[in-house]
Amino acid sequence: MNPGILISPVELGEAIETGEALVIIDTRDEGAYASGHIPGAVNLRDIFTYLATSTPEGVEAMHEKFVSEFGRIGLSGKQTAVLYEDTMNSGFGQSCRGYFLLTHLGYPKIKVLHGGLGAWVKAGLSLSTEAATPTPATFPSNITPDAVIIDKDAMLAALDDPGIVKLDVRDIDEWIGESSSPYGKDFCPRKGRLPNAKWIEWYRMMKPTAAGPMFKSPDEVRAECRSVGIAPDAKIYLYCFKGARASNTYLALKEAGYHDVKMYFGSWNEWSRDPSLPIEEGMTRMAA
Repeated sequence: MNPGILISPVELGEAIETGEALVIIDTRDEGAYASGHIPGAVNLRDIFTYLATSTPEGVEAMHEKFVSEFGRIGLSGKQTAVLYEDTMNSGFGQSCRGYFLLTHLGYPKIKVLHGGLGAWVKAGLSLSTEAATPTPATFPSNITPDAVIIDKDAMLAALDDPGIVKLDVRDIDEWIGESSSPYGKDFCPRKGRLPNAKWIEWYRMMKPTAAGPMFKSPDEVRAECRSVGIAPDAKIYLYCFKGARASNTYLALKEAGYHDVKMYFGSWNEWSRDPSLPIEEGMTRMAA
């Protein structure tokens, strides 16, 4: 299996055929999973739907939740976790959010199916409608505090620090303050962005291919970053609405060789609900 984060449908098919120790995780909703999934895949929708906060209590609750869930589906540390969604641009980065959560929890073997289920089908590989019955395991939690996640206090302290890139990867209507979230314009109490943030819409890390949207090459990702003034050795703090689209960008940055990348996982869903935290609105300053 290749050493990178992304795995192709052909590589995954070969790993299944040769009997490699895998736990394949379908992050879509139950209905989509039931209509057809990769044979043997387990369904774990909470990877996408769980809303986290960055308070100590919130982080502890998230840890307990996913240590339990990942153990329930059979991750013991011996298996490679392989996550997928429909396509890389249709699930708001949900498979990548699973990759990020497992990275935060210190899991040693993680892959994301490049192109998602759409690419799997285009490669002529089979689907199943039979629900998998996983064998529970003890999840080997090895949490390193603040290894990849920062809290709102750390993000607040970074706002005026020119040595830290605050990178917003939300959709354009959220960036300019027309909408508060992907779930409705007024889902959150405030609209806007973090002061002094730069912006690369998460879609820009991908491009169309015959097999569906795929991540751009490392050189192309680095070019996107240079276009808004992000150097290859930059210290980057990512955010979106709840850490899914930012996880998509996190994966792209890591594959492109950016080493100092962390995420404010609570993101806009948490930040906008605290009226004491500063925001920037409108189009008076488009970060570049």
